[in-house]
Amino acid sequence: MGLDEAIERRDIDGIISCFSENCEIELLGVKLAGKNGLRKAVTWMYSHFKEIKLTPIVITVEGNIFFEEFTMSSKSSDNKGINVKQAEVLVYDEDLKVKRLSLYFDRLEMAEVLGLNPLDRIIVNRLKKESLKGLL
Repeated sequence: MGLDEAIERRDIDGIISCFSENCEIELLGVKLAGKNGLRKAVTWMYSHFKEIKLTPIVITVEGNIFFEEFTMSSKSSDNKGINVKQAEVLVYDEDLKVKRLSLYFDRLEMAEVLGLNPLDRIIVNRLKKESLKGLL
């Protein structure tokens, strides 16, 4: 089973089996190390999102480096739908296990569905609107 399939099936052990013992994960500017760090990242993901579906847009492979732009479709823990474009860079070791994963996505898009209270949602929407000023 591949990594994306394990993520969609919520198979934590399957996800962890795709990574090396000394893997590094970077997510939201936080760096996590080893399979314990990976487990923490996966647990965080599943605590906020359910029914995850990953759809590749662009995949590029060069040597042991895999780059992917993809869409994550899901529902938050409170059933709010989300469809967010993301990118990831995976570096594989000689055993074809992921030794480094860097995941990139728009925090403001994600924040909208993370169970914020009404005031926080207003602030997030205001920040999103201000960030687009002059562009649209």
